[in-house]
Amino acid sequence: MAEADLVLRSARVLTRDGMRPAAVAVTGERISAVLGHDAPPPLGARVVDLGEQVLLPGLVDTHVHVNDPGRSAWEGFATATRAAAAGGITTLVDMPLNSIPPTTSVAHLETKRAAARGRVHVDVGFWGGAVPDNTAALRGLHEAGVFGFKCFLAPSGVEEFGHLDPAGLDRALAEIAAFDGLLIVHAEDPGSLAAAPEPAGARYAGFLASRPPVAEQAAIATLLDAAERTGARVHVLHLSSAGALAPLAAARRRGVRVTVETCPHFLTLAAEEVPDGATEFKCCPPIREAANRDALWQGLADGTIDCVVSDHSPATADLKTGDFGTAWGGISSLQLGLSAVWTEARSRDHALADVVRWMSEAPAALAGLPHKGALAAGHDADFAVFAPEESFTVDPGALEHRNPVTAYAGRTLYGRVAQTWLRGQRILADGEFTDPEGRLLKRSPRL
Repeated sequence: MAEADLVLRSARVLTRDGMRPAAVAVTGERISAVLGHDAPPPLGARVVDLGEQVLLPGLVDTHVHVNDPGRSAWEGFATATRAAAAGGITTLVDMPLNSIPPTTSVAHLETKRAAARGRVHVDVGFWGGAVPDNTAALRGLHEAGVFGFKCFLAPSGVEEFGHLDPAGLDRALAEIAAFDGLLIVHAEDPGSLAAAPEPAGARYAGFLASRPPVAEQAAIATLLDAAERTGARVHVLHLSSAGALAPLAAARRRGVRVTVETCPHFLTLAAEEVPDGATEFKCCPPIREAANRDALWQGLADGTIDCVVSDHSPATADLKTGDFGTAWGGISSLQLGLSAVWTEARSRDHALADVVRWMSEAPAALAGLPHKGALAAGHDADFAVFAPEESFTVDPGALEHRNPVTAYAGRTLYGRVAQTWLRGQRILADGEFTDPEGRLLKRSPRL
């Protein structure tokens, strides 16, 4: 075996070649080799034998609302990154809104980095924001290291983060295309939303009618047209409506540079199961019917959907009233995504390798993190140790995110994260955390 400081050995290691017995050698902060299970360790190397537990690459979650600074009562860097580590996530990318100030200038980015510094248990990067008045600031944010830019095509829900109209979208895309950046898009069409019934009261059916599938489909059509005209790279956030899958696949065949994500709640929950008054299930776009969920799984299987990420968007419990018209929209799931997706995937005959591709390798590629997302020589020694056959019942009060509200309360899920390692250091073992070890990441230059 090559020189190494640490060797993690398991009967089940998920490598790029599939699941197999293996030994992963770590030198410093990087994986130095993936070798046979019984390869003799180098003299002096510490050996950790994981038995039958599965060694996975740490997950990468590119859609997390940390809300810090400004709304840290909703979450915060310390609690969000503890929840991430508890869920096997070793890298997250923070969204530019719900914090005050939003990440729409270099100065605001530095404010956010200052709030995070020394308080993160996992590695953390940042998206910038594209809003109506900051087109001139986008290049500076790109050069300062944001991973791309988020925009809304309909009102965001917070006054300080305005949405782009079609002309504003064109301006942002033209600017971003000039430096080959990435625009990530909350795609709902404001006209379609305005024409829908107003959400009010406790009935989930009423809320669902207020965010119809046509709102997503119309906005995605607008985005694809603009991306095709400008040549810009775009990414569709939190796809909920399976009706957009065919146009997305067709756009790719034409050469449009578009990628797509969906979220655990769209893959594991269904509108028919949401109790009236249960606003912990409210999110925008919404959780749709079971048949739509089945079609999203088909979109994952055929490659139209690239990534599965949390869209963790928490709030204080008082903002989750029983009225779907006034409650805050967002699902708290950062710690539970791997288990939730694995629970559903295994019932649909998907392998754990599929889940890891969707939740680690593909998000790392989206954000341009070349040393994340796989167990391979040269990659960061980021690991999740996973017991896929174990089950547990979700207790909101036992979760690490700040406010004990989640749509998964009381659900039985399969797959327990037993340990999490970051760059060769164990940061979580059986519920016990080390001190914060995470780093603040910047975008790597594209090769």
